[in-house]
Amino acid sequence: MATWDEKIKDFEQFLKFERNFSENTVDAYLRDIKKLKDYAELDLEKTGPLIITYEHIQEYLFQLSKKKFSERTQARWVSSIKSFFKYLVEDEAREDNPATLLEGPKLGLYLPDTLSFEDVVRIINVINTSTDLGKRNECMIEVLYGCGLRVSELIDLKISNINFKESYLKVEGKGDKSRFVPLAKFTSDLVKEYIQNVRSKNKINKRHEDIVFLNSRGTAMSRVIVFIIIKELTQKAGISKRISPHTFRHSFATHLLQNGADLRYIQEMLGHSSITTTEIYTHLKNEELRDVILNYHPRNKSE
Repeated sequence: MATWDEKIKDFEQFLKFERNFSENTVDAYLRDIKKLKDYAELDLEKTGPLIITYEHIQEYLFQLSKKKFSERTQARWVSSIKSFFKYLVEDEAREDNPATLLEGPKLGLYLPDTLSFEDVVRIINVINTSTDLGKRNECMIEVLYGCGLRVSELIDLKISNINFKESYLKVEGKGDKSRFVPLAKFTSDLVKEYIQNVRSKNKINKRHEDIVFLNSRGTAMSRVIVFIIIKELTQKAGISKRISPHTFRHSFATHLLQNGADLRYIQEMLGHSSITTTEIYTHLKNEELRDVILNYHPRNKSE
C-alpha cells in the first residue's frame, strides 16, 4: 500500500516539473498535505492516502476550523487537498476523489493593505542612512516600492539584469517568466550609489557575485530578514498596519492606478499572468472613491 511520503514525493515532482510551480508555491502545497498526513497517521490509525475518505477529510478540516485560523488559510488548505487528490486520480493511484465535494469558506474580496505615499516616505525617513546597513536598507525599500517587486524577486535581483543606460530592470518572476520594469532616475541613482559605495566594501561570496543585495557575510539575503527589517522600520515610523514586503508592491500598483496608469500596463509591470489578479486594485480605487463621495459630496454634508 502506498504511503503518504511516497505520494507526497510524487505530488512534489508533479507540481515542480509538470505544473512548473515555483519553489515557494510547492512548499506551501506540501506543508498543507503534510498536516493532513500527520492527522491521518495520528488520529485515523495510519489511514493511507489511497483509502482516506471524504468524511475523514471533512472531520480534519472541521477540527482545524475550531483553531481560529483565518478563512483565507482555510481556503488554501481546501485548495491544496483538492489538488493533491485530483493528482492521485489523474495518476490512477485512486479511482475516486474524496475531495471533490469539499468546499472552502466563502471569502469576501481580499483587499491588500496599502500604504499612502506619505507612509512610504515616513518609513524610509526613519532609516539611519549614515551607516552602510542603512544605505542598503533604504535602497532595498526604494526598489521594492519603486519597481513593484515580490520579495523573492528583490533578493534574487542580479547586477547583470540592471540596464542603467536604458533605465530598466530585468526581473525573473514566478514560473521562470521574465519581465522588464522601468527604473526611475531617483531609484536608479540610489542603486548605483549602493553598488559603487556600499556593496563594493563587502567581502563577497563567490556564488553571489552577481546578486545586488547582500548581507554582512557577502551572500544573498533571506526573505525572513527582509520581512524583519520592514517590520522594525514600520514600528519605528509609528505605522500600525500589518506591513510586509508585499505591501510595497500593492502600494506601488495602487499609486500607479491613482495617478491614471492603465490597468494593462500595471499588469505588465507586476508580471501578473491574468488581468483578473490585477483588477483587485480597481476595487481598492473604488473603495477610496466611495470614501471621497461620502466625505465630500454636498448631499452628505450635514446642514
